[in-house]
Amino acid sequence: MLLNLSITDLAVVKGLNLDLHTGMSVLTGETGAGKSILLTALGLALGDRADSGYIRPECKRAEINLEFDLSDAPHAQQWLQANDLDDEQQCLIRRVINEDGRSKAYINNRSVTLQSLQELSEQLVEIHGQHAHLTLLHSDEQRRLLDVFAKNQALVDSLNSCYRQWHTAHQELHALLKASTDQTEREQLLRYQINELQQLDLANFNYAALLEEHTKLANLEQILTIGQAQVECLYENDQHSVNQMLQHSINSLTQLCRYAPELQELCSMLTEAQIQTEEAALQLRRFLKVQDTDPQRMAMLEGQMEMIQKLSRKHRVSPDALPTTVTHIALELHGITHSGERIAELTTHTEQLHLHYAELAKTLSESRQHSAKKLQQQISDIIKELGMAQGEFLIDIAAQAVNTPKLNGLDTVTFLVSANPGLPPKSLAKVASGGELSRISLAIQVSTAHDKSTPTMIFDEVDAGIGGGIAEIVGQKLRRLSHNRQVLCVTHLPQVAAQAHQHLYVSKSHSTDVTASTVRLLEESERIEEIARMLGGVKLTANTLAHAKEMLHSVAT
Repeated sequence: MLLNLSITDLAVVKGLNLDLHTGMSVLTGETGAGKSILLTALGLALGDRADSGYIRPECKRAEINLEFDLSDAPHAQQWLQANDLDDEQQCLIRRVINEDGRSKAYINNRSVTLQSLQELSEQLVEIHGQHAHLTLLHSDEQRRLLDVFAKNQALVDSLNSCYRQWHTAHQELHALLKASTDQTEREQLLRYQINELQQLDLANFNYAALLEEHTKLANLEQILTIGQAQVECLYENDQHSVNQMLQHSINSLTQLCRYAPELQELCSMLTEAQIQTEEAALQLRRFLKVQDTDPQRMAMLEGQMEMIQKLSRKHRVSPDALPTTVTHIALELHGITHSGERIAELTTHTEQLHLHYAELAKTLSESRQHSAKKLQQQISDIIKELGMAQGEFLIDIAAQAVNTPKLNGLDTVTFLVSANPGLPPKSLAKVASGGELSRISLAIQVSTAHDKSTPTMIFDEVDAGIGGGIAEIVGQKLRRLSHNRQVLCVTHLPQVAAQAHQHLYVSKSHSTDVTASTVRLLEESERIEEIARMLGGVKLTANTLAHAKEMLHSVAT
């Protein structure tokens, strides 16, 4: 149950802290007073998309907080526990919208994704908008409402899971069967490509090393010429080598060390440099000695390089990626050569899934047929109470002509109504007027609500197009719904408002250029005045006040 709604800087609401109670609560006020922004706040807190346009002018952010008591919401408790967000019997939801349009959501002070918030919200609150009767015209919505009444959700989930498995297997099977028509030609091509690539000795393929060796052999003459010159320069030239010049410097500085001992460290450094120079020259000499021009090796490398470049261009990959290309080709070839086995396996699998789907679809259809009789009778009884004395509500369930699996089963569910005796029933879109459609929608919502576990239900002007004595019956139906759940109703009808256990009044005030909406719980005397205003307009008379008082006192407890 929703215990508290707190709003800060959202649209026309500067600050609001509203406590809510069990039973039926109504929200009334003048048109444009801000009733809709409260429902907008609830929607945002429960996971609706947000943007910076919701923030009150000259404010940096908007914030909505909801507090729930979970003692009547076992499914919500289970969801919180499964997601490590539980906090005993309490649940706090917070949504913050920043001026850059981004928003953050929190459950029990822990940051969550919008998807998680929406999943939890489905277990806590159900909102019926003022245009709910329009969605009622869609076949999918009619099927969903019947399944809710029949408590078919677990069966629908199992059927849809089976459908998705069948669809995946069926698509793969279709692709394999289509590919099998030119399988022989493709197999020959793949085998040729593999044989061609295997000439590269892929087990020992190292393109970087091959490129390095080729580069070295191509430049070997320059390496030998320059290398030998450097050996001469470093060590072998007796008169002008680096080694001889270092030795001369060491000898001269050693003599000076007798007069300047601090030069000894410098002599040591030059001695070390002489040793390193000699070692470098010897290593260079050994390297040059083992180098040998090999025209045959060079020709072989050039042939390999040419083949690698040709194959890399052919397969449109880099030379280094050729081994991976062979692997991919081999996998495709394996798939083709074993496609017959896979086709047989998939054929059996899809047939089994199809049979299982057919069993589930039959069970689901039988459940719908059985529940449809009960639901159509309940709705027919209610619409008669709501002023359609001769109205009859029917649910037609037609099986799909072909037996191809699809989501949600093979049934097409259509809600039909006959508003007058002697006329054949037709679909809602063809026969129901706006007022009749609102009453039928309300009858369906009332009928299906008893089978839902959602602890809080919100009705946003679902009584539009209804008036007089019918409005009083609507109020009674909503009050009856609140016996085992919390009901919050936005209404303009005094007959509905009089049925509430609590009456909340929305008003709008103006301060300079800023507009603000406030909500407060009405006392008994204030409530009489508000019912009278709803009955008779701005000017309250003794008669309208007396009528309002009588309406409130006549409500059954």
